[in-house]
Order: sequence, then structure tokens, then C-alpha cells
Amino acid sequence: MSWVEFHNKSETLANEAETAIKHGDLYKAEQLYAKAADAEIEALESLEKTKTRTLGITYVSAVSLRYKAKQFSLAEKLAYEGLSEGLLPGFSVTQLKELLQTIWNELERQKAGINFVPGQVIVAIKGGEIVRGGAPLDLIVEKVQVVQSLFYRTAEFLTNLPHRIHGGPSQDIRQICRPWLFQATPGSYQFAVAVQEPLQFGLFPSEKPKSYEVASKFLQILRASTEEPDKGLPDIVPNIEYRKTFLKLTRNLAPTGKTYQSMEVQAAGDKPVILMPSERKTIGEVIRRQRDQEKGVSEQQELALTGILRAIHLDKDWLEVTVDQEHIRVEGVGDTVDDEIGPMLNRPVIVQTLKDSRGHYYFRDIEPAE
Repeated sequence: MSWVEFHNKSETLANEAETAIKHGDLYKAEQLYAKAADAEIEALESLEKTKTRTLGITYVSAVSLRYKAKQFSLAEKLAYEGLSEGLLPGFSVTQLKELLQTIWNELERQKAGINFVPGQVIVAIKGGEIVRGGAPLDLIVEKVQVVQSLFYRTAEFLTNLPHRIHGGPSQDIRQICRPWLFQATPGSYQFAVAVQEPLQFGLFPSEKPKSYEVASKFLQILRASTEEPDKGLPDIVPNIEYRKTFLKLTRNLAPTGKTYQSMEVQAAGDKPVILMPSERKTIGEVIRRQRDQEKGVSEQQELALTGILRAIHLDKDWLEVTVDQEHIRVEGVGDTVDDEIGPMLNRPVIVQTLKDSRGHYYFRDIEPAE
């Protein structure tokens, strides 16, 4: 058999494994991933060493499949083998190093006796003020909070809970989906997020399969919010209230281009979701257009306020922003939710408003100004 035949066989088995995960059959998924890895290694062995790009892609794929099969020692050994070749292109060397860090994290978690659902998500922030392995603390704390909110919101969506406006997630959701933060291989500034398994599955029998879907659904929602906010996202998230919240949280992850230039979010071995200033602008336009359609507002009435968010009172439907020492109250905050707006308090923001003839400001949108 040729490389193409072995590789196609591997892809078919990996797709079957993903289907098994969706049905909650993790044991079958691991077996299928192991067979997919075997086929990819046969593809490697059939490949000429001169085809360095294909060689690099195949090594990354094979190591990723060993990892997904929870064959961590074999995955580690194969990654070392690929790196020792000295033939692989730079992108695959970087990916193999990232996979090694992911594998080491898994091995350490096993030693700690803490179980996590399959797969972890790696978040990389690049450019601007970011240096190799370092970033401003306030920026990272803010982005980690947004990532955590997205995970909890994903778990709530999968569990068919009503859309939450105020307060944090319930204790049940925190047990079904408890994100952990791990270090990742320094390239720019990176961290990994893994979801801990529920401690007592018996308390939440209907949510058990859903807990295994959180990381993959999180990435699916993030990708659709970034790449197809108007068309693809409604298919994945039919509930309009959840959809608006996912869009706003995704937009808050994307850079303005001042402090950092891009954010990449991916599962080990998969194609990353890339957020750049252009994605932030596009998502913001979608958010405001949808709100204006609901309110029947003309685009020409917009007025942007750039300042510090000083006060929020969602129950009374207003917020206050300080612009050049002037305190401006903006009314009609409406469906803005706590975990979207909370991390922005006492930080620079841009508030899109409408100003009427009496000098009153009405809310359209809010985002961090970095």
C-alpha cells in the first residue's frame, strides 16, 4: 500500500473515533485512535525521506493519534524519533514540541490521580508586547477569565440550561466542567486548558456524556464564531441568546492589535482557530448589526465612547464610563451578561452608543480597548 492509502485509512479510523466520542463510547474511541495511529505510522514507513513536508505532517498526525489513544509513552517516543530525524520543516518541529508538552502534562496528571476528559486546548498569544514565555499579567488574567466563561457557557448550552444573565455558573456545572490551567511549551505566551472529569458521575447521569463534549464543542463554537458568525454559528447554536453571548466572548478574546497581534486556540494536532484584529472587527460588526435589527436602529446614529468602565448595574439597566474625567451613564444595557462585562470593570473600554436630542446615551455594544 502507498502513503496515500495508509493515510486515508488512518483518517477514516480517526473519524470513526470522533463519532464514538460523540456517542460517549470513549473506550471504542481510544481503540480506533490506536488503529489510526498504526495506519499513520505505516504511512510514515512507506514515505521517502526526501519528502520532508509530508514527513513532518505525518509525524505530527501520528503522534497526535497516539496521544488521543492515551498511548502517551508511545506518543512521546515517536515525537522524539521525529525530532531526531533532523529533516523535518520548522512548523512540524514546533508542533511536535507542543505535543510533547501536552503529553508531559497528561503524564503528570496521571501521577496526581486526577482524571480529565480527552483532549486539552492550547491557547497561544503572540506579537505586540508578548515575549517568549512572558506576557502582561493583567492581559493573561483577563483572557483566562474569558476562556473559562466560554467553557462554562458551553457546558450550560450542552446541558440545555436556560441562558444565564446574572451570577456565575451553578455548582452542578462547575462539577461537570471544571477547567484547569497548565503550562505549555513557550513559543510566544501559551497555556493549556483541560477539563476535569466530574467527581461523582452518579449525581448527574444525563450530563455524563456531555462532559466529554465540552472541549470539542468549545472549539467548534469558537471556530464558527470566528469564521462563520452569520451562517455557521446559528447551525451549531440555534438559541439566539447563547449565540449572542458566544459571539461577544469570542470577540473579547480577539486582539485590537495594540497589546498583542493574534491568538491561536487549538486541540493537540488539530487546525488552530486564529483570532486577529480583522476577526474582532468582523464579529463586532455582526453583534451591532444584529442588535440594531432587533431595535430597528440606523447605523448612522452610532457614537463611540472610549474611557474607563467605572460602574455596572445590570438590574437597573445601566453602566457608567469615565471619558476625560466626565462620568457618562449609558442606559439600556439589556441582555449584556455578567461574565461578558465583569472582567472589563475599571479597565479601558469602547462603548458603542446612541445619543438622543436630550443628551441621553443608549447602549449598543461594549468591548475592551486594551
